[in-house]
Amino acid sequence: MKRILYIVITAITIGSLLFSCEPVEDRESLPAITQTSSNLKFSVTQNAANKNVVILKNEDPTVIPYWKYTDAAGNELGHSNKGDDQVTFPFAGKYTVYFTAYTRGGSVDAAPVVVDVAQNDTSYFSDPKWNMLTNGVDGKTWVLDFIDPVGWAGLDYPAASGDNWNWFPDYASNSWVMPNKDWGEMHFDLNGGYNTKVTQTAIASTEQTTKTGTYGFDMANNKLSFNGGVEMLYGGDYYGDVSNWYSVKVVELSATSLRLAVIRDKSRKGEGVCLIVFHYKPKP
Repeated sequence: MKRILYIVITAITIGSLLFSCEPVEDRESLPAITQTSSNLKFSVTQNAANKNVVILKNEDPTVIPYWKYTDAAGNELGHSNKGDDQVTFPFAGKYTVYFTAYTRGGSVDAAPVVVDVAQNDTSYFSDPKWNMLTNGVDGKTWVLDFIDPVGWAGLDYPAASGDNWNWFPDYASNSWVMPNKDWGEMHFDLNGGYNTKVTQTAIASTEQTTKTGTYGFDMANNKLSFNGGVEMLYGGDYYGDVSNWYSVKVVELSATSLRLAVIRDKSRKGEGVCLIVFHYKPKP
């Protein structure tokens, strides 16, 4: 059977989360590596009509491209393995684009390309969901809502068809779902960047850990990602049931309510895979 090489990379553009899985030719059919950092064929250009949009293009069909881009502080903002792609940098500042070419013989890194964005693209944040989540530059902090802090649902919830069952127990008669305590908080803002800070309380104590990083919000696909080692705020003893707390599903978003879901991929008492949905409200 012919072996197909897949490079699976979570591609998080600024404001857009892309999950890319592109089949390429059998790796062993590619030629041995002849490229060097100086003769790689690729381009990084700013769109003439909108300098906040950067076009990434691999011009050598014999290599598998891999792009990574960071802000001026070195925070990784996303990656892509597309041969022809574009990224939006809505905030003014300097960004660095890294290009790696993969062949059967190995990989070659190009010299980083610095992109200078002169001004903010305020139109990028015109959708009201941005303000619902972040309150713009000023920022917004969310805490667990103990009216119904956690629930469970089918993997495609809240789709209109398919496996869309759900159960959101009221806390008053189902206090077993988690102890009612200060589990911490999540903060999002757009103050010159996609800034996030999560303070998480330990499961069995009041000890808290705070991490800061960046985030990506893909409204079209209802996805939210945390970057730089930050993870979504949770409550209860569900941490071990989930292997990914940094790429999550936005189930509900309004000015006063936020529901984020993670996939429970480890069985608990014989129960199968499902979504664990946490409910948040703005911090007073």
